[in-house]
Amino acid sequence: MGLGGISIWQLLIILLIVVMLFGTKRLKGLGSDLGDAIKGFRKSVGADDDKPTPTVEEQKGQTINGEARKVEDPVKKD
Repeated sequence: MGLGGISIWQLLIILLIVVMLFGTKRLKGLGSDLGDAIKGFRKSVGADDDKPTPTVEEQKGQTINGEARKVEDPVKKD
Protein backbone atom coordinates (compact mmCIF):
# COMPACT_ATOMS: atom_id res chain seq x y z
CA MET A 1 0.00 0.00 0.00
CA GLY A 2 0.93 3.62 -0.32
CA LEU A 3 1.86 6.06 2.37
CA GLY A 4 -0.65 6.41 5.16
CA GLY A 5 -2.61 3.31 4.17
CA ILE A 6 -3.45 0.69 6.78
CA SER A 7 -3.41 -2.91 5.64
CA ILE A 8 -5.68 -5.67 6.90
CA TRP A 9 -2.77 -7.19 8.85
CA GLN A 10 -2.16 -3.97 10.75
CA LEU A 11 -5.87 -3.78 11.64
CA LEU A 12 -5.83 -7.39 12.87
CA ILE A 13 -2.78 -6.70 15.06
CA ILE A 14 -4.45 -3.61 16.56
CA LEU A 15 -7.63 -5.63 17.21
CA LEU A 16 -5.63 -8.39 18.90
CA ILE A 17 -3.87 -5.87 21.16
CA VAL A 18 -7.19 -4.23 22.13
CA VAL A 19 -8.74 -7.63 22.96
CA MET A 20 -5.70 -8.58 25.04
CA LEU A 21 -5.80 -5.28 26.97
CA PHE A 22 -9.52 -5.08 27.69
CA GLY A 23 -10.77 -8.65 27.38
CA THR A 24 -13.78 -9.85 25.42
CA LYS A 25 -16.31 -9.46 28.27
CA ARG A 26 -15.43 -5.82 28.81
CA LEU A 27 -15.57 -5.08 25.07
CA LYS A 28 -18.94 -6.85 24.80
CA GLY A 29 -20.33 -4.79 27.67
CA LEU A 30 -18.99 -1.60 26.09
CA GLY A 31 -20.64 -2.49 22.79
CA SER A 32 -23.96 -3.20 24.51
CA ASP A 33 -23.85 0.11 26.37
CA LEU A 34 -23.06 1.99 23.17
CA GLY A 35 -25.93 0.26 21.36
CA ASP A 36 -28.38 1.14 24.15
CA ALA A 37 -27.22 4.76 24.08
CA ILE A 38 -27.79 4.98 20.32
CA LYS A 39 -31.26 3.41 20.64
CA GLY A 40 -32.18 5.89 23.38
CA PHE A 41 -30.95 8.80 21.27
CA ARG A 42 -32.97 7.67 18.24
CA LYS A 43 -36.06 7.21 20.41
CA SER A 44 -35.77 10.69 21.90
CA VAL A 45 -35.22 12.31 18.50
CA GLY A 46 -38.20 10.43 17.04
CA ALA A 47 -40.44 11.35 19.99
CA ASP A 48 -40.49 15.00 18.91
CA ASP A 49 -41.80 14.08 15.47
CA ASP A 50 -44.79 12.19 16.93
CA LYS A 51 -46.28 15.25 18.64
CA PRO A 52 -49.13 16.84 16.68
CA THR A 53 -48.88 20.52 15.85
CA PRO A 54 -51.15 22.61 18.07
CA THR A 55 -54.21 24.25 16.59
CA VAL A 56 -54.71 28.02 16.51
CA GLU A 57 -57.08 27.78 19.48
CA GLU A 58 -54.48 25.90 21.51
CA GLN A 59 -51.79 28.46 20.70
CA LYS A 60 -53.71 31.57 21.78
CA GLY A 61 -52.08 33.27 24.72
CA GLN A 62 -49.19 30.83 24.78
CA THR A 63 -45.97 32.05 26.43
CA ILE A 64 -42.69 31.15 24.77
CA ASN A 65 -39.31 32.13 26.29
CA GLY A 66 -40.95 34.58 28.66
CA GLU A 67 -42.74 36.52 25.94
CA ALA A 68 -46.46 36.45 25.36
CA ARG A 69 -47.40 35.53 21.83
CA LYS A 70 -50.71 36.34 20.23
CA VAL A 71 -51.82 34.14 17.35
CA GLU A 72 -54.38 35.55 14.94
CA ASP A 73 -57.06 33.34 13.46
CA PRO A 74 -56.46 32.71 9.76
CA VAL A 75 -60.19 33.25 9.12
CA LYS A 76 -61.53 36.37 10.80
CA LYS A 77 -65.20 36.45 11.69
CA ASP A 78 -66.64 39.96 11.45
